Amino acid sequence: MNNNNNEKSLSSIETNGVEQIPDHERDARPGDLFRLIFGGANTFATAVLGSFPVLFGLSFQAGVWAIVLGVVVGALILAPMGLFGPLNGTNNAVSSGAHFGVHGRIVGSFLSLLTAIAFFSLSVWSSGDALVGGAKRLIDLPETDLTLGLAYGLFALLVLTVCIYGFRIMLWVNRIAVWAASLLFLLGIFAFAPAFDSQYAGSVALGQAGFWAAFIGAALVAMSNPISFGAFLGDWSRYIPRETPKGQIMLAVIAAQLATLIPFLFGLATATIVAIKAPDYIAANNYVGGLLAVSPSWFFLPVCLIAVIGGMSTGTTSLYGTGLDMSSVFPRVLSRVKATLLIGVMSIAFIFIGRFAANLVQSVSTFAVLIITCTTPWMVIMIIGLVVRRGFYCPDDLQVFTRGEQGGRYWFNHGWNWRGLGAWIPSALVGLCFVNLPGQFVGPLGELAGGIDVSLPVTLGLASVIYLTLLRLFPEPREVFGPKDARSQAGESSAKAQVA
Repeated sequence: MNNNNNEKSLSSIETNGVEQIPDHERDARPGDLFRLIFGGANTFATAVLGSFPVLFGLSFQAGVWAIVLGVVVGALILAPMGLFGPLNGTNNAVSSGAHFGVHGRIVGSFLSLLTAIAFFSLSVWSSGDALVGGAKRLIDLPETDLTLGLAYGLFALLVLTVCIYGFRIMLWVNRIAVWAASLLFLLGIFAFAPAFDSQYAGSVALGQAGFWAAFIGAALVAMSNPISFGAFLGDWSRYIPRETPKGQIMLAVIAAQLATLIPFLFGLATATIVAIKAPDYIAANNYVGGLLAVSPSWFFLPVCLIAVIGGMSTGTTSLYGTGLDMSSVFPRVLSRVKATLLIGVMSIAFIFIGRFAANLVQSVSTFAVLIITCTTPWMVIMIIGLVVRRGFYCPDDLQVFTRGEQGGRYWFNHGWNWRGLGAWIPSALVGLCFVNLPGQFVGPLGELAGGIDVSLPVTLGLASVIYLTLLRLFPEPREVFGPKDARSQAGESSAKAQVA
């Protein structure tokens, strides 16, 4: 990227909303997308997800396979979602109007809002707890509601400030976060290597009752991490030129998710140590507290640094896109900055109420899983639509709702495309019925697979079958497919729409 543009942008607030980004302002690269995705996941929150195989009773080896399986499958599903931004110059919720209708795109906006608040809250809570816990061991800082509240407030305000300034400063923060957090996690090798046992057996072995339920459950937890990025990739990839090879964009997305194996495996390896040396923490599902209990004293400072850096990068990637999208839902009332402030204040209030008044931390963890179950079929419909349309979109017609107008290629039935909605609604509902989170949420059909949570495979398959069936029974209007040679003329049509 151009250094001069970067320096200028770091001192100014981004003014772009969800309108199509002009071609001359698109100077991001697939490598920048890699940094934003990886930076947003290279945190304690991901390490906590990596501890779940141990919490489920798996051995270290089984845990590695479960995590790798979940991350790889999730990355492959996520990768095409990075293409909509360069094609349309806007975020994925607006792009979804091509398949759900310009009014039906509010489904994506609503999902991104819920996902952002849930994951922003989880990030602030986990990072704040780690920071205060590390400071307690390092400088004997008392762990009280006051110190925890100050830590949460610090993270929230820093994140909100970065999000208000916008994309360029986010990119700068994540450039630092990617390398700094990775090095700190790798430093953990030296901190925990003497106590680590790769032969940790867990409590459920292959062939025993409950093994496959635990294995698939752990894989789905790992898979939820890449899936959670589905609604947000367009927020950042819209700054990538539309002529950028699609393979490079998808490779950047996949590589970023594979890189998250660093915090995932850090969480898994350290969880095995906690399970041996401080089993009470594992029994209480308190991985962060257990990690601090077994850490050597010299690693407390890196723990605090990971908490600060990770909280910043994860929080910005969650909150930025939601403020951007809400400004498009209420374009006459909210600018991007005003929408970001509004959502930020709501999230901060939710963080403090949930942590100190209602004890919603575990409930939000469950809430996040349920949101992902609803987001996955939405992503599948988007990806199938991308393939069926042969990558052709008219960016100008996608902005009809934002401009308060009617008509265009994606108007369908008064702004609603019931093919996409008709596939998403039943798929999401059935998927929720198959969720099985023992002690938290078990759907009406959650026990049908022997206690195994098969909600994501079910919702993925159902969305694919129903959407393809509806497209065959009720063909979409010819104009949404563009010219016959759509792939060669899509860029030209987009340029004409932009001029118009």
